Amino acid sequence: MKDIKNNDLNSVALKLIPKGAFLTVTDGKRLNTMTIGWASFGFIWGKPIIMVMVRKSRYTYELMEKSKEFTVSFPGEKQLKNELNFCGTKSGREHNKFTECQLTQVPGRKLKTPIIGEAELHYECKIVYKQEMKNIGLTLDLDKAWYSDNDYHTLYFGEILSSYLTDNEHVSVKQ
Repeated sequence: MKDIKNNDLNSVALKLIPKGAFLTVTDGKRLNTMTIGWASFGFIWGKPIIMVMVRKSRYTYELMEKSKEFTVSFPGEKQLKNELNFCGTKSGREHNKFTECQLTQVPGRKLKTPIIGEAELHYECKIVYKQEMKNIGLTLDLDKAWYSDNDYHTLYFGEILSSYLTDNEHVSVKQ
């Protein structure tokens, strides 16, 4: 494993996020990972932050509401496409995504929530703020395009406590 400064590979992560990353969370009893395709990085409240969004209808939302932490694991380019697709279309209520996708749970370095062993770039985050989205202030075109079912996201701001690359021969994160 190679530690990285919190902001060193954020531009790489932003390039990879549209292809998908694994958001993993545990509430102490249950564990789930889901595919995310949206995230934001910044420096807020004097801390390095990643903001992720989870819809209330998702199983992951139930766990996020009971948890104080999460991890985000980014596969390299062109890696784990089938696994990302599965974890983005199947619910953890009905599927053990780790077993069905043969994803390895690797203990986090600073958190109880594991990372995805087959991915290469990892962020371990402590939730410092959350905010439910409302359609107030959201432009009508975005509201119609993304929330016609009124299934709004909750935004979770996670302080990045640890960020690192793992050595995976089959994965390549290009800077």
